[in-house]
Amino acid sequence: MTTKLLHLTIIFVLLLTITIPSIHDDQNALADTSDLKVTGTILHMREGPGLSYPIITTLEEGDSLTSIGREGDWIQVKTGEYEGWVASWLTASTNAEQAIAKTVISQVDRLNIRTEPDISSAVLGQLSTGNQAILIKESGEWAKINWNGLVGWVSSSYVTINETTEKTSDEKVVEVSTSKDSKGTTFTVLVDSLNIRKKPDLTAKKIGTVSKGQTFKVLTQEHNWVQIQYNDKKTGWVYSFYGTFSNAVKATSKTSSVKELEAVTIIYNGTNLRTDATTAAEVVERVDAGESFQIVGTKDDFYEIQLDDKTAFVANWVVSTSKNKSLANEEKAEPRKKGTLNGLTIVVDAGHGGNDHGTTGQRGTDEKNITLKTASLLESKLSAAGANVVMTRESDEYVALRKRVSIGHQYEADAFISLHYDATDNSSISGFTTYYLNGNQKGLAESIHSGLASKIDLKDRGTQQGNYLVLRENRQKAVLIELGFLSNVSEERVITTEKFREQATLGIYQGILDYFEVNE
Repeated sequence: MTTKLLHLTIIFVLLLTITIPSIHDDQNALADTSDLKVTGTILHMREGPGLSYPIITTLEEGDSLTSIGREGDWIQVKTGEYEGWVASWLTASTNAEQAIAKTVISQVDRLNIRTEPDISSAVLGQLSTGNQAILIKESGEWAKINWNGLVGWVSSSYVTINETTEKTSDEKVVEVSTSKDSKGTTFTVLVDSLNIRKKPDLTAKKIGTVSKGQTFKVLTQEHNWVQIQYNDKKTGWVYSFYGTFSNAVKATSKTSSVKELEAVTIIYNGTNLRTDATTAAEVVERVDAGESFQIVGTKDDFYEIQLDDKTAFVANWVVSTSKNKSLANEEKAEPRKKGTLNGLTIVVDAGHGGNDHGTTGQRGTDEKNITLKTASLLESKLSAAGANVVMTRESDEYVALRKRVSIGHQYEADAFISLHYDATDNSSISGFTTYYLNGNQKGLAESIHSGLASKIDLKDRGTQQGNYLVLRENRQKAVLIELGFLSNVSEERVITTEKFREQATLGIYQGILDYFEVNE
């Protein structure tokens, strides 16, 4: 009897050992693995990473998704029986670590964003002084951030971490007089302690400090500096990236007045309207493509728009404006004479810029610098031929890829020309290439490439299809040109000369002219 009982006990234990893991595995299989949710009113899941790919299914706001991959601004996801690609800007993470309401501000220039919290890990990108990013989490001496969709790690020693604050009734507001230039603009400090300097320069003498939460009326602004009046009517300069503006109207370089702009029309479904002119500000409402709003002001790269009972800010790269459309239509109304570009609107896109240096040549050439020089030279040739030329950037500044594309959409451009210089691990590779993606871009690419081939003496790598964001997201005729390899030291010597830029821009100009001679 005792032996039988012992055998039964052993059998029961063995069965229990086998059963528990299988139950645990079943529970894991049934566990919710979703890490994203849809934030747009509707979201199309597509077969590939871009708006040109076919739609698999349509998702609704709040639907859960599981991310399985990423390419640029697109995320590969699973949901139910479907697997495909969705636009990252219409989703949000459901992870608790993403909900921390803090921002990171870089205190230095060229701060590396790395794949892991280790100085030996790969560099994904860089922050410039004053760049703000969303804090995901902190780990020892490192901070995990989200900067314009780029997720990585930065050293905590070189950043200021602030909680995202909203103005409350107990905030200290310093009442000071203001000059005519301020127009009621106020500046609120976001860091624990901010130095006031005698001149608008980081090397200038420190004359005082102000604290987090204090708000000052702005006397004047100069580049990234703000002149304020503080204790006993003293004045000084503070760095604008360490605070936020309120009620500021700042005209852009292409905007002569707010009245001329009149209204904006939303380009993308699920576009965020925010409390302030920054992507870190609170979202007050999400709106869909086609909706229009009255403009009441501009601030940095944002429009301030009128809602029913309040105002909000929307990024200028996700809208089109009534002024831009009318200007484009006026230009196109003028009949084009043979041998000219009258009536055509052409966007010239100088690749990279700001903290995005592009590739760096064997002899130290930064791609961002020579793309701008090339773009400026091309702009002068196209303008002289009568074209209305719009530059995506006119200085060393960072411009997001989707914003570049939206500029072409806003101006209803007849052509979008993106200029780059190439690089590869094999330093013997050389030559120039012209890329297109869709059939409506091919003719323009071939014409421009032919014009280039007649003017420059580099290896001809031909026209090729290239799945670049500025091509696949573009509704306009768009091409991307790689004007030689900076990774080839002998070719770098050639393509960085004024003579080469002159000949290259002449070839591109001739190709554009030839294309529109037969494609009006």
